[in-house]
Amino acid sequence: MPLEIIRYPHPTLRHTSKTIKRVDAELRRIVREMFDRMYEAQGVGLAANQVGLPLRLFVVNLEGQPGAGEELVFLNPVISMPRGSSESEEGCLSLPGLYGPVVRPKQVRISAYNLSGEEFRGDLNGLFARVVQHELDHLDGVLFTDRMSEEALEERREKLLEFERDYETARQAGQLPSIEENAAHLAEWESRYC
Repeated sequence: MPLEIIRYPHPTLRHTSKTIKRVDAELRRIVREMFDRMYEAQGVGLAANQVGLPLRLFVVNLEGQPGAGEELVFLNPVISMPRGSSESEEGCLSLPGLYGPVVRPKQVRISAYNLSGEEFRGDLNGLFARVVQHELDHLDGVLFTDRMSEEALEERREKLLEFERDYETARQAGQLPSIEENAAHLAEWESRYC
């Protein structure tokens, strides 16, 4: 089945992703499809659990368009050495149309692996640092709304409730897997790659 971007409050968005221990042709295909879904949704980053997969993996292209910018794949990423502080508006493909101010470190060091199993490191700042931190949060089950102030969150409460109502309606209509089916799906993927 083709990958789809799941929406808040889908439980996989709160699942802590597991370390990837192997890369195969299927995982490479998934990464390609993640870029495709990201571009369709006009995003610049997408984490695996946003497409229902419990894997420590995200993709980034700051240009947000196929054929432009650089497509980067981050397997088992780790962030260290945060420096400075900056507030900027963020959004999320799993909460379409919702934006809010988030304070994050201005600069971070990233360490990750590419699909060839090669480790890479870099010091990131600006938008790149923010996107990488946002996507890594996803892998830990953290949403950008969790990092907003109480006041900013309260101003967006109705939109969040709308997402929750839509999810519950779809779940009751049988359009979404049950909690048990979702847990089995996550366990299956973890057994294959983690």
